[in-house]
Formats: sequence, structure tokens, C-alpha cells
Amino acid sequence: MAITAAQVKELRELTGAGMMACKKALGETDGDMEKAVEYLREQGLAGAEKKAGRIAAEGVSFTKLAADRKSAVVVEVNAETDFVAKNAKFRSFVEEVAAQALDTSAQDIDAFLAEPWKLDKEKTVNEALSEQISIIGENMHIRRFEKLSETNGFVQDYVHAGGRIGVILDVQSTVVNEAVEEMAKNIAMQIAALNPKYISRDEVDQDYLRSEEKILLEAAKNEKPNAPEKVLMGMVQGRLNKELKEVCLVDQIYVKAEDGKQSVQQYVDSVAKANGAEIKLVRFVRFETGEGLEKKNEDFAAEVAAQIGK
Repeated sequence: MAITAAQVKELRELTGAGMMACKKALGETDGDMEKAVEYLREQGLAGAEKKAGRIAAEGVSFTKLAADRKSAVVVEVNAETDFVAKNAKFRSFVEEVAAQALDTSAQDIDAFLAEPWKLDKEKTVNEALSEQISIIGENMHIRRFEKLSETNGFVQDYVHAGGRIGVILDVQSTVVNEAVEEMAKNIAMQIAALNPKYISRDEVDQDYLRSEEKILLEAAKNEKPNAPEKVLMGMVQGRLNKELKEVCLVDQIYVKAEDGKQSVQQYVDSVAKANGAEIKLVRFVRFETGEGLEKKNEDFAAEVAAQIGK
């Protein structure tokens, strides 16, 4: 029998399962709503919607590097608890999401969620997510992804602390060997540790710089109200340079520098010279799991008391 859109809608509202899963369930049960609900429950697809309101701020930021190292992706998938974030089944799903994201042509997360799931073309990515929510028993959320590609060099990836931070780095280089790749790995680790905002000062917004200069000038005047303008401007430039050294990657002190003075740019230049290469750091993406998300304030004692009181 023909399955109507109204039937699919009704089954979705009853179970919280995805549209294609509901359509398939109705087809398998000849449109019988009760049997379709049972079918979805047996498949582990019903009930995901009930968990959708829970805060999912834990999880994993994970990277996937193409075999030719010409592209890479970083994804963030969230769960409600750190316990589930460390679960092997959850992490396996995150790896599958990253593999899908590496090959996707989607430009945003909504388009990504709507595309067919590579491991089962009858489902969308969002429906595969709903299935995992039902199986694992916590709300989960594929929050974001971003890709980098490089034809004249390679892309480096790095995952810190088991998925707390994921980094991908675009490197242009006329030579790609173990030494250059090790340099890129070290820089990716630096990005994870020190969280720069830009590659270099060239990327810094000019309006931001003007605003900072104005603020720093007023602060300098308050500190030294009778100082000549030349002295005040020297104070402003000194403080602005210090700030830029913190937020611009190539200006940061390289964390592994033996003398504690070598900048990231000087480190890159030294590797380039040693390998007869021209190397440029082009772009990076850094995801820190849960950044910007509200986290649930858990009171374990209250939760246990509530469970006993039921």
C-alpha cells in the first residue's frame, strides 16, 4: 500500500525517529502504525526525540586526514557526559562522522546532516545520529565540522587529550619529507596548547587594531598624564606588540625552543633552510570540545535522592 506523508509525520511525532526510518517502518508493516512503532523500537530508532532537550556539552573533537595528506577535516560531536564521550561505541561513531565529513560537499552543518549516510544510504546523517542516541541513551549532537585542502604541500592534523582539542593545519611547502611533517606536527601541537587566533599580523582586523590602540593610549595617559606623546605612543606599541605575540601564531615563542626565545616563524625558517624548502603556514582550524556551550550543573547527590524518591 502507498504510504502517505501524513502517516510518516504521525510516526515521527510518536517515536522521534527520522523521516526515512519512519517511511521504511511503515512500508515494512503495511502502514500499521502500532506495528511500525514496534519495528522502530526493535531497530533502536524510537525515543531519540525524548533525549533531545538535554544539554550535550561533553564529547570529542576528532580529525581525519586523507591518505595523500592533501586534505583533512576536524569535527566536534557532543554527548551529555564525559563517561559516554570516552565510550568506545561513541568514539567509533565519531570516527564514522569524520570519515563522512572528509568526503562531503556540504557547506554547512544542516546540509551535512541531511545528506545520505555513507554506511547506509537509506538513512541521512541525522537519522544515523538519532539511531545512536537511542542505542547509547544520551542526547548527542554533531555540532560542527571544517575542512582544509592544500595542493602545494600538505595538511597536518593533531588531536590533544583524547579529543578535548582537534587541530588541522594547512602547510604550503616545496619539499614534503619526515622533517617537514614533524615540524608541522609540532606547530599543530603549539596551536592546541597556546590557542592563537591568527597565523600572522596580516590577518588581524584593522578596526580591531585601531580600537586596541585607542584603549591602550587612554590607559597610558592615565598612568603617565604628563608624558610626551612620543613616550605614550612607545608604551602603546610595546603593549600592542606583546598582545599580538600572544594571538599571532608565527610571533609566538616556539614552545619547544631550547633557548626559550625562538619564535614559531624562526623555527619554521630553520626547518625550511635545513631541508632546502620554501614553507608557509597558510591556515589552521582549532576546535575545543564544548567551547561556547552551556554545561549542565550536575548535583550527583540530588540526582540520587530524586531517583530514590521515585
